[in-house]
Amino acid sequence: MESFRIGSKEIGRNKPCFVVAEMGLGHEGSLGAAYSFVDAAVDAGADAVKFQTHVAEAEGTERERFRKPMFPQDATRKDYWKRTAFSEEQWRALKRHCDERRILFLSSPFSIEAVRILQRVGVPAWKVPSGETNNTPLLEMLVQLEQPILLSTGMSTFEEIQQAVRIVRTSKRDLLIYQCTNRYPCPPDQIGLNMIQGFKDRFPNVPIGLSDHSGRICTGIAAFVLGAVSIEVHVTFSRKCFGPDVSASITFEELKELVDSLRFLEIALHSPYDKDEQAGNLADVRALFTKSIVARTPIRAGTKITRDMLAFKKPGNGIPAAAYREVVGKTLRSNIDADQELSWSNLKNE
Repeated sequence: MESFRIGSKEIGRNKPCFVVAEMGLGHEGSLGAAYSFVDAAVDAGADAVKFQTHVAEAEGTERERFRKPMFPQDATRKDYWKRTAFSEEQWRALKRHCDERRILFLSSPFSIEAVRILQRVGVPAWKVPSGETNNTPLLEMLVQLEQPILLSTGMSTFEEIQQAVRIVRTSKRDLLIYQCTNRYPCPPDQIGLNMIQGFKDRFPNVPIGLSDHSGRICTGIAAFVLGAVSIEVHVTFSRKCFGPDVSASITFEELKELVDSLRFLEIALHSPYDKDEQAGNLADVRALFTKSIVARTPIRAGTKITRDMLAFKKPGNGIPAAAYREVVGKTLRSNIDADQELSWSNLKNE
């Protein structure tokens, strides 16, 4: 289970970092906005886009409270789910658009009914949102399907996470665990970067990622350096947009910078480096920046060299400055001028 595939993407150690751009419900029920999000994510270099699939009647009661009340047109959270929901045909159209743009389509199901919709639409993996990690009936349904499981852990205890992992492992489904904290935005002391290694220790051979709510690109970069194989991040068109997740999001310009940084670091971290080999490769640069032994003043042939006769100047294509002790005490074979580089050939072997 150290690596597996989601569509055309290979997930795991020493593989390209799997970058997921999360829109959630930032589309506000507009299919056009969702299309634009997909296009912008493609341009930024993301591997996948992720939405949320809510079925209001199946998800909550009238007593469900808003996490963050923002929309005066929605009297209840249920009204919000209804207003922002896509029909199954709209989900199919959005999936087709992702396929056309060659980016993976993901959407988190928040009910068994949502799973059924997405199963018909087609997803390459199941992203389990943090609030569903201990929803055993939903997990048991997902593991009966063939797709890998991407498990968020933003509000779960270790006991709940272990139970979810047991369910997935029993089915022998591919699994990725995301460290996550459900704070919007997440302060630095609650991000839990130490859990990248913590999860590795507790769940050997399971790839670990970070689902980030910090609103900063440095968090994803740090997680990758610490061993995360996937970064999921909320993205917004502008921090001036209105919505509950904007403060926890990065912009598409920042997403591109994040992706470019990760791709750069993939090469840097996985490329073996040998100092002696590089020094040889940098011979032309060494000649420009290192120092040679030169005569401080004109010196006549037959003179025995003393330390005060020598200076050390660029270019570095003569006797290196580091060898000056081997030069002191030697006798010159021929005259040399001031600033002239000494060579072993004009020194007598004594």
